[in-house]
Amino acid sequence: MYKHILLPTDGSPASERAAKAGVELARALGARVTAFFAAPAPTPVVYRGVVPVRLISPARHAKVVEQTAARLLGGVEALAKAAGVRCESIHVTSDFPADAIVEVAKRRKCDLIFMGSHGRRGFSGLILGSQTQRVLMQTKIPVVVYRDRPAGRP
Repeated sequence: MYKHILLPTDGSPASERAAKAGVELARALGARVTAFFAAPAPTPVVYRGVVPVRLISPARHAKVVEQTAARLLGGVEALAKAAGVRCESIHVTSDFPADAIVEVAKRRKCDLIFMGSHGRRGFSGLILGSQTQRVLMQTKIPVVVYRDRPAGRP
């Protein structure tokens, strides 16, 4: 069956629930996991020639990315450790998370991608896009889309 599962996370509740379920699947299968996070590149936004007040330097951006990656990937690592599942973590800089997920899954020879979905449909799904949908369209690696609902929600 599956031996190496990629667990992408963006820190959302949906991806946190998916990571927990993905680690449990890995434990049941005796598989290892790779936790993954794609952070956006620093991009200064200029509005009519004026630099925004909240602009941060590339060095500060890199520090924020490192801190965020450590927090998000550390959460998956803790789940894996508690379940006795071997885990490695990787984060990259990419403005296109779906492309990065597919590339890392190929490069790391993952045989399953296990990811959450925000469940956007209709117009909001079309406008906001879906990284999960993009991954499904781009990869030949099997993908499990985990859509667990939090308690109290239909």
